[in-house]
Amino acid sequence: MITGELKNKVDRVWETFWTGGITNPLTVIEQFTYLLYIKTLDDNEKKKEMDAELLGLDFEGIFPKDKPQLRWSIFSNMGPEEMFKVVSEEVFPFIKNLGGKQTVYSKFMRDAIFVIPTASLLARVVAGINGLLQTSSSTGNKDTLGDLYEYLLSKLSTAGTNGQFRTPRHIIEMIVRLMKPTPEDIIVDPAAGSAGFLVASGEYLKENHNDMFLIQSLREHFNQTMFHGFEMDGTMLRIGAMNMMLHGVDNPNIDYRDSLSEQNKDTEQYTLVLANPPFKGSLDYESVSADLLKVTKTKKTELLFLALFLRMLKKGGRCASIVPDGVLFGSSNAHKSIRKEIVDDHKLEAIISMPSGVFKPYAGVSTAIMIFTKTGSGGTDNVWFYDMKADGFSLDDKRNPIDANDIPEILERFHNLEGEKSRKRTDQSFFVSVDEIRNNGYDLSINKYKEIEYEVVEYEKPEVILEKIIILEKGILKGLEEMERLIK
Repeated sequence: MITGELKNKVDRVWETFWTGGITNPLTVIEQFTYLLYIKTLDDNEKKKEMDAELLGLDFEGIFPKDKPQLRWSIFSNMGPEEMFKVVSEEVFPFIKNLGGKQTVYSKFMRDAIFVIPTASLLARVVAGINGLLQTSSSTGNKDTLGDLYEYLLSKLSTAGTNGQFRTPRHIIEMIVRLMKPTPEDIIVDPAAGSAGFLVASGEYLKENHNDMFLIQSLREHFNQTMFHGFEMDGTMLRIGAMNMMLHGVDNPNIDYRDSLSEQNKDTEQYTLVLANPPFKGSLDYESVSADLLKVTKTKKTELLFLALFLRMLKKGGRCASIVPDGVLFGSSNAHKSIRKEIVDDHKLEAIISMPSGVFKPYAGVSTAIMIFTKTGSGGTDNVWFYDMKADGFSLDDKRNPIDANDIPEILERFHNLEGEKSRKRTDQSFFVSVDEIRNNGYDLSINKYKEIEYEVVEYEKPEVILEKIIILEKGILKGLEEMERLIK
């Protein structure tokens, strides 16, 4: 998370866009991203040139030797008019076609438009980016660029038209740490948005499995085949792809796709699903994949996505998905059928109930995290429930940092479930047997099973209370009489 001087500098660059006439937050992020990417290309090229020189190796870079003006370090020192001409007419077309027409990046950049309208605005934004990245390099944070990008995405403060809203980064990181991705995993988010779950998984692997990058096959897997994300919004698709590449994934598999439609044929291809699918919004029922409707006949996207996860996962594959509370206790046949499918035919492991303020200011919906493993042969025995009451931020629209935070405890308890067996239903976490869940109609709401301890409060007898009130009343009257005498 970025704070202080760096945060203020990002805000100033953002304000520069707005005062220059670019006021749509998505457009600002896109243009900001293009420029960050252009600078990152030059920075990475410099590092590779230095390494090659140090090792005495030949180096073939991505920038044509006869066009040094394409590099950030060159054009950023030009005058505003010359810089604008070079960036709009040479640099931007260059990055759109970088690597040829078949690269992931060029595919997403095909419809991208450079919309910075004036030379003076471009010059001010370039100077601002130079300033904020100089500040970031002095902080010593190994992933300030990633933090910076996450902060930009946090400025998307409104929900999308199809029930999409940004998942807070600390919730994403909690879910990733709950699931502990491995170097061999094939990870998918079928409602990827800005690719937050995929980015966080990559960062987790860098932090906990850094030795994987010494093994060629695992390094290639990380850069080429590990990460998969699908999205229907073209702007978010570009932002998600850029987010992945700015976090060091060379070739993310981010595709334009309606995950619930017949066009999505993926079956048993992935080992880990991490997702916060849209809960509501428009749905073309006629285009929904027939095999999903066999599992749960419904128009509710949150139920169809659960059926999709089961289809996409390999046997033994794991899933952690955010779901609205209605999924856990809804009484329709569709709700019951998908819960029964997960409990009886696979292995439901945990339900983590989250407070409704977690997604503010975007939405006030109550949600939970559902964790399960695809087995195809059952396996649910005891399901772990946790009642999250705080996530480190106030649960109002301001979402200010506070001390109360259940996330560290959730991670510790989930990874040490043996110690949870003795907990009572009055505790914040506890186990519920599969038989009890079946007997309750597959209801997965924590309130169905949680017991509340009521403290017995003993009150005095009414006549004693009345006597005390009379004594107080007499005291008040006596005081008023004293005041009356003093006035006279």
